[in-house]
Amino acid sequence: MSRLFWFAAGAAAGVFAVRKAGQVVHQATPAGIGENVGNGLRELAGALGSFGAEVRAGMSERENELQESVERQTGFTPGKYSTEPAPRRGTGARARRADG
Repeated sequence: MSRLFWFAAGAAAGVFAVRKAGQVVHQATPAGIGENVGNGLRELAGALGSFGAEVRAGMSERENELQESVERQTGFTPGKYSTEPAPRRGTGARARRADG
């Protein structure tokens, strides 16, 4: 029984070693290197996307803080339009040419 156990353990270790060696050899081939580069680029793209989302969220939060600060200090709400109509200008309000 002991011999059978050690035989099976040796066979399992051999299979494990052969599979690991095959994986290492595959990583050294051009296809394996391409897979590694592709995986790295996908990871980098995901990290850049996350970074961009965090930057946008931070910008939005800061913009809200600034708007609240302006409204608190001046009483003016940025981004809201006045209900009063804009003053009308006559035809004489146009810019004149420098030469004439």
